[in-house]
Amino acid sequence: MCGRYVVVSKVEVIEKRFNVTVPELPLNVLPSFNIGPGSLAPVITNDQPTKVQFFQFGLTPFWAKKKMYLFNARAEGDGNKENDPNYTGGKGIISKPSFKRAIRSQRCLVIADAFIEGSTNEGLDKPYVVYLRNQKRPFAFAGIWEKWADPESGEITNSFAIITTVSNSLLQMIPHHRSPVILSQSHERRWLKAEHLNEITGMLEPFPSDEMNAYPIDKRIKNPRMNDRQLMDPIGERLLPETEEVVKTSLQLQGMSFGRGDSK
Repeated sequence: MCGRYVVVSKVEVIEKRFNVTVPELPLNVLPSFNIGPGSLAPVITNDQPTKVQFFQFGLTPFWAKKKMYLFNARAEGDGNKENDPNYTGGKGIISKPSFKRAIRSQRCLVIADAFIEGSTNEGLDKPYVVYLRNQKRPFAFAGIWEKWADPESGEITNSFAIITTVSNSLLQMIPHHRSPVILSQSHERRWLKAEHLNEITGMLEPFPSDEMNAYPIDKRIKNPRMNDRQLMDPIGERLLPETEEVVKTSLQLQGMSFGRGDSK
């Protein structure tokens, strides 16, 4: 699963990286070192691909009678219940009632700088920060979104889920049985524009392990009220070795801020 992630890049960086504009930020939303279900978070949707919007993390299907928080959507749907990392079967997400409309016509890029993953058995009692090497941030998860109207109040909620797939070899080292779908930069606009299901589901693959790394952090991250830079401090070694220079520059989240102009 991918239930916690990090967005701390500055507005200007996001605008340049994704060729979008970022509107005035909702109060106290970003930067965030601990985005979880129910949080507002930045996305780029297929119907408005030139700007960032802030949707609720945790999707509510349009037909739901009450608000839901489906924060992950399995690419395999009901297939691969054993979470076999070598699974090559069908992408059953296209037939799941909660996701079959969104995967066809309501896709989004979920902006992130890193994500948090716990071990399969211990969860966020044993958390890791997972990031892309060579300062490849921010990046985009493959997401789907929905617009839901509360049947009693009529209030509209825009929400999204991150699509997950089988774990790559890095996630297996944590060990964790799933990984979020991270899109290569060349696939981001394809994800928003694609019309054919074969093209869409063909992008739902694990990200290359050799382009990622991870290190353990304190389990304070499991508290959704915690949101400070110190959450990103390592408490152990990285899963894969890196040169000293790379370590110094690859993920200096403690020194980043989300805002226009100078750091706050």
